[in-house]
Amino acid sequence: MEPIEIGLVVSGGLLVLVVLGMRVAFAAGLAGMIGLIWIFWAKFGYDPDRFGKALTVAVKTAGQVPHSKVSSQALSLIPTFILIGYLAYYAGLTKALFEAAKRWFAWVPGGLAVSTVFATAGFAAVSGASVATSAVFARIAIPEMLKIGYDKRFAAGVVAAGGTLASLIPPSAILVIYAIIVEQDVGKLLLAGFVPGAFSALIYGGLIIGMALTIKGFGPAVSGFTWKERFTALPPALPILFVVATIVLFVYNPFGGDAWGTPTEGGAIGAFVVFLMALYRGMRWSQLKDALLETAKLSVMIFTIIWGVLIYVRFLGFADLPGAFSDWITSLTMSPMLILICILLAYAVLGMFMDAIGMLLLTLPVVYPAVMALNGGEFVSAADSTFGMSGPMCAIWFGILVVKMAEFCLITPPIGLNCFVVAGVRDDLSVQDVFKGVTPFFVADALTIAALVAFPGIVLWLPSLA
Repeated sequence: MEPIEIGLVVSGGLLVLVVLGMRVAFAAGLAGMIGLIWIFWAKFGYDPDRFGKALTVAVKTAGQVPHSKVSSQALSLIPTFILIGYLAYYAGLTKALFEAAKRWFAWVPGGLAVSTVFATAGFAAVSGASVATSAVFARIAIPEMLKIGYDKRFAAGVVAAGGTLASLIPPSAILVIYAIIVEQDVGKLLLAGFVPGAFSALIYGGLIIGMALTIKGFGPAVSGFTWKERFTALPPALPILFVVATIVLFVYNPFGGDAWGTPTEGGAIGAFVVFLMALYRGMRWSQLKDALLETAKLSVMIFTIIWGVLIYVRFLGFADLPGAFSDWITSLTMSPMLILICILLAYAVLGMFMDAIGMLLLTLPVVYPAVMALNGGEFVSAADSTFGMSGPMCAIWFGILVVKMAEFCLITPPIGLNCFVVAGVRDDLSVQDVFKGVTPFFVADALTIAALVAFPGIVLWLPSLA
């Protein structure tokens, strides 16, 4: 068999393993190892006496992946971003955010749900993990919504959908992973997530207000807060802005000139600042221990997925599957924009059966070169490109699109992770309840993705200033 044929067979086997329920990390690592052994043995003419040599070469090739890739400085951002979120929770910043949002926005129709969305967006600016965001606000916001008569399924859906904003609004672990895979500037990608993230939150808020205006008895407004109460709620929430400003200043110097530091340094300083805030607010040793343990657990899960998938990616390189897929995509007579839309729809379907990080890690090595080829190449100028943007800007635009699709996958059945997290935190909710509650937000996400595709400036304006 030719290497490409081996690549197709092994990739098909990988999909079967994932559908059967094997974890993506282990399925990808196993498929990658089998593929490497097969590729090298095929080069030796399937000589039984040389199978041992093929096995040795494959193991050495795969063994180089964990250290060479995961030792990348940029990946050290992931634990610091996750730690920022957990420390912010123990510092009481989440409660302060929710209280401030409630006092300022609860008066609108569906106000408490709108306040929850805006509070999750604010917390997303200091948390790199959607799971952590959903878990935190399931404890804080759902009881408040139930008290004033919200349907428990919709209340859970608001929290699960709001939690997805942490995937897009920096600091974002998924954006960092995307940048590493496609070898693009981490800082510009993080900057690019701000405006689309805020735009997504506004779309969610608009959806909730629209539902409250059209459905009788839905989401009663909460009134009675004085202007004094509103303004006194702001200072406890301001540390969030300080942490965000600290990170952004290291990624992008708004006063001109070079950045003051790397994104990795910005993440570390951001974690240190939140740590000091948590100590000032009386964080106990047991809480610090929990924050560190939860950070370690989530980081290990992410890094394990990266290890396993990168072994598979190394095999794909030997099989030349990404190049063959790019050639096939560019040979199609369809409109490039239509092809891009089909790719995004494929992500929506694939996300129903895979977790977001695993899905991106598995598909980007094949899909990304194809999208760059559609645009005219990675180094094409904006004037000559298909989508009207230069190669690096197209990489940023496509990155935001696929991360938004990853957000969408966090709430789609049957394995929407955020829905399972919310159901796990609340004993009175089943996973089916949460899936029913997030259904309206599918429409909001579809509108957001359509706007990002139709108007790339939403994504590219901020990174173009850097």
